[in-house]
Amino acid sequence: KSALCVLFLLFQILGAVILGFGVWILADKTSFIAVLQMSSPSLKTGAYVLIGVGALTMLMGFLGCLGAVNEIRCLLGLYFTCLMIILVTQVAAGLVIYFQKEMLRDELSRVVEGLIEGYDPVDDQQRNLQDAWDYVQRQIACCGWTGAKDWEKNQILANLSMSKYPCSCSNSSKDAQADSGFCDLSDPVNGTVDDWPVHEQGCVDGVEMWLKDNLGVILGVCTGVAVIELLGMILSISLCKNIHSEDYTKVPKS
Repeated sequence: KSALCVLFLLFQILGAVILGFGVWILADKTSFIAVLQMSSPSLKTGAYVLIGVGALTMLMGFLGCLGAVNEIRCLLGLYFTCLMIILVTQVAAGLVIYFQKEMLRDELSRVVEGLIEGYDPVDDQQRNLQDAWDYVQRQIACCGWTGAKDWEKNQILANLSMSKYPCSCSNSSKDAQADSGFCDLSDPVNGTVDDWPVHEQGCVDGVEMWLKDNLGVILGVCTGVAVIELLGMILSISLCKNIHSEDYTKVPKS
């Protein structure tokens, strides 16, 4: 029982982590997650699902421990059922993401391209979203989605004949303090994208490289979570089967 309670405690910690991750997705305003969650309702829905799953996991951990200590079959059975539903949901979500990854990539490209096209440093309504994209370009050392030429579609830069460039794309030390908005070319006459002192790599390459570098960690965490859930299901159903009802035939009659 004590070992099972330790496992249930691990599930409460796991639930808190999942819940916290969902809250972080909704609250983050300074990273690539912000670009997605402010532009795509599907990510917001996923964040709410994570919060719900995290809260349910924490509740199930408490009920499972209570059922193990007091040998309450119904609580252990409820814990097993909910844990199985969570595990099946996680597997289904993983399969959906895997088989629809091209669609997700196209949606992401559409969101970012629209953001670049409408980027306006004086637009306060889009300030958080634009600051998040500037943060991405600075951190990954990239420019545009597929490359700097994506910024040719920006209406403001087109009207200025490409005499300015995004400061967050700059690879020049003189723009180190200017982390957003547009910077002036040293020779603004007849400027082109090729004249910009910016990073050549598009952000899509940087994002894919980050995913490849961290794919092992992501898969390891997902596998670890699945193993813990399976172990919890096995232990809970085993304990449930070993709990015997009281044999009232042996109680002396008055």
